[in-house]
Amino acid sequence: MSRAVASLGMYDHPEQKAANDRLWAGIARRLDAHGIAAPATLDRSRSVEAIWRDPNLLFGQVCGYPLVSDPDLSLRIIGVPIYNVPDCAAGQHVSYIVTRHEDPGTALSDYRGRRAAINARHSNTGHNLFRAAIAPLAHDGRFFDSVVETGSHRVSVDAVARGAADVAAIDAVTYAALRRFEPEAVAGLRILDVTAPSPTLPFVTARSTSIETVAALRIALADIIADPALAEARDVVFLTDIVPGGVDRYAPVRDHETAAIAAGYPTLR
Repeated sequence: MSRAVASLGMYDHPEQKAANDRLWAGIARRLDAHGIAAPATLDRSRSVEAIWRDPNLLFGQVCGYPLVSDPDLSLRIIGVPIYNVPDCAAGQHVSYIVTRHEDPGTALSDYRGRRAAINARHSNTGHNLFRAAIAPLAHDGRFFDSVVETGSHRVSVDAVARGAADVAAIDAVTYAALRRFEPEAVAGLRILDVTAPSPTLPFVTARSTSIETVAALRIALADIIADPALAEARDVVFLTDIVPGGVDRYAPVRDHETAAIAAGYPTLR
């Protein structure tokens, strides 16, 4: 029998790993009580992109943009997290468009012809929301002089801080973690603008997961939100609640893409 897989790799700053491990242990214990064999540990051996495509995925978290745009993903939404971070209403999050403190720019329009950093083209917070913010300002499908793809929000922060890029869009939940656990990383940055909101990254399971297991996962998630023994772990990852939701909730993510394309700006550049 194939071994089930679990991941919480989307928000897993080094200072959050122990909290994520505790939350997963709480979920796994509750699944075991329902007769569902759950992995004892989270999978940190592979990229989250590889884990999303694993047919044995029992529990994970996915970016909303590939969820609605990648036909090869076969996932079912279990729940939608609510995070206690600035500028993020219930079940929503934003990106902060950041630059250096000493940079003279005061508005997005001041960054025409400058250098941008993105974590990945398939990222909602790093690319999709950023593109939507820039689209009304672009001319002939172009705005920046260059765009570098860094591989992560953390590296995008470094790129702006050291001057390899002038501006980047950083997930607000990631930015909150950096402010709390690694303040020196963002000490030289300031928030230039805030993007439109979109739904937070959903908790998911493989589409092939049985309905009975999905129901047990949802019960387990409700339990860990209510468990006072896990209050500290929830606080470390900013998690305050998990609410129901389906893929239709993520239509606004696709709407941001559609609007940018209609404006003649299909790619951040």
